[in-house]
Amino acid sequence: MAYVFEQMEATDYEKVNTKLKNRDSLDILRWANQTYGEKLVYACSFGAEAMVLLDLLSKIQKEAHILFLDTDFHFAETYELIERVKERYPTFRINMAKPALSPEEQAERYGDELWLKNPDQCCQIRKLDVLARELEPYDAWLSGLRREQSPTRANTEFVNQDKRFKKVKVCPLIHWTEEEIWMYIKLHQLPYNELHDQHYPSIGCTYCTKAVMPGEDTRSGRWAGTGKTECGLHAPTKGDS
Repeated sequence: MAYVFEQMEATDYEKVNTKLKNRDSLDILRWANQTYGEKLVYACSFGAEAMVLLDLLSKIQKEAHILFLDTDFHFAETYELIERVKERYPTFRINMAKPALSPEEQAERYGDELWLKNPDQCCQIRKLDVLARELEPYDAWLSGLRREQSPTRANTEFVNQDKRFKKVKVCPLIHWTEEEIWMYIKLHQLPYNELHDQHYPSIGCTYCTKAVMPGEDTRSGRWAGTGKTECGLHAPTKGDS
């Protein structure tokens, strides 16, 4: 069957995940590449998991489509890392996708520091709307989600029904632990964001990311003090990422 969102029922996701249940991450990437080819894109955050997934993807699809949601508010270290990734994987097609509104236009329309007053709306404008627009040409997208990361991600499968964006979402790293991620990075001498060495386990926009002290939840540095832990790209229900 054609594994596209419009033609798949919940039972189809169950069947394909049962088929892929005992496969490793490279097998999942091979399946995704064989199934979707040019209709597959990796929406990449350039976090630690992304470094592993990019390296694995380079072994399967050297000219893969890579999508980065360039909110205009990322750390300088993130942009520097992207340049290093371009040097290491020169055949990747990296799309630095911008929001429809510049930071100045957003401030004029919604007021200064929207990320403080209404972080959900800021994420909608600078991330969700951009991803929805950029996913249009594709049938499926890759994500580096891991089940261990948070309770909202614990039920993530290899192949997920993404109702928000009406696409199939493929997550090859669901079984990886944080320790395994860093073992792979060190073993293969992969570039990574130096902020990870400064107690930033999860790195987003400058205004909404802070360092996390030992013993704190790894997501506590995102939107600290707001009760918000997700930008909205990944819904927390099983089979509906």
